Amino acid sequence: MLDLVAKKLFLTKGKGVHEDRLTSFEYALRDAGIAGTNLVLISSIFPPNAKLISRKEGLKQIKPGQILFTIYSKNQTNEPHRMCAASVGIAQPKDKSRYGYLSEYESFGQNESQAGDYAEDIAAQMLASSLGIPFDVDKNWDEKRQQWKISGEIYNSQHITQAIRGDKDGKWTTVFAAAVLLI
Repeated sequence: MLDLVAKKLFLTKGKGVHEDRLTSFEYALRDAGIAGTNLVLISSIFPPNAKLISRKEGLKQIKPGQILFTIYSKNQTNEPHRMCAASVGIAQPKDKSRYGYLSEYESFGQNESQAGDYAEDIAAQMLASSLGIPFDVDKNWDEKRQQWKISGEIYNSQHITQAIRGDKDGKWTTVFAAAVLLI
């Protein structure tokens, strides 16, 4: 039986600028180091017992043409100077035998920190609700983070985010962020 539960995953991001929208996306994938692969977009579960490894280590484990299961976010604009962001948030439970969550988030007008905090917040909220940890959705991110730390159930939350202002001449500008799962 084929076991498709990822044992490792890594985070990567990239940006690309070109007159053509698709080529801009290709350049963002090149910047992220995964352009020579076939991406399969999947839903947002951090597999139980999976290990988060460095981008450098992860890129060494892939080869051209490989099918890569990914949770990714991309955003594009051709409006000069328009800020766009793409982010993937992660929330891992303290008990590694349980699954965690990843979230995808795209925005306009937010910098990397703002978009990343929001993506991380989404992932942590999904994990908290699945673990039965009470939280107030109206509290800000720092207050919720403190509440989850106190619960002792959430081990780690983080994000990978790429943000950039649209090209000054109106070329297509793409931002890309991903969690790449390695089987």
